[in-house]
Amino acid sequence: MAAGYRIKQGTRALFAFARPLDREAAQKLLPADLYALFRKMRRSEQMHSLAVLQALESEGDVPYALAVAALLHDVGKSRYPMNIIQRTLPVLVKAVSASALQSLSQRDPRNFITRGFAVYVHHPSWGAEMLRETDAPADGIWLVEHHADKPDDWREHNLYHLLKTPSSGRRYELTPKRGRKWVRSR
Repeated sequence: MAAGYRIKQGTRALFAFARPLDREAAQKLLPADLYALFRKMRRSEQMHSLAVLQALESEGDVPYALAVAALLHDVGKSRYPMNIIQRTLPVLVKAVSASALQSLSQRDPRNFITRGFAVYVHHPSWGAEMLRETDAPADGIWLVEHHADKPDDWREHNLYHLLKTPSSGRRYELTPKRGRKWVRSR
């Protein structure tokens, strides 16, 4: 991702405490068990997820599973809370050496120094594990588990079109395709 986007993202996270947060949309969409997971996320991640929801909602129909994934794609990060330095280091290391990121991510996430690397790489699978303990739709769980993958790795999968957004070149959690709206259908 572009450095400018990451700088904006970091600035928003840093000042999330000062911005209003309206969780009503998430509360209306998510059943109680999923909303409880949403509430476990950091304020900045809730804001990001709600912005995803708003962007998708403004553009048309969206399958319920995609809506769940948009709101909960970062829930795995709640397993090991991080500070801004722990959040930033993996992004910087990845820009220099993807293999170093992979190596550091295999270390114990309870270790303060390597926590950010482990969370950066493993939060999608941790989030999927958390969702499997709920009544989340299977497609939503799959989307959470694979939201950080390269979409083209899943070209043959039936949910590929939800991972990839050709108009923007970004995955669903950032900028959705035009013409989607929330549709709750389990």
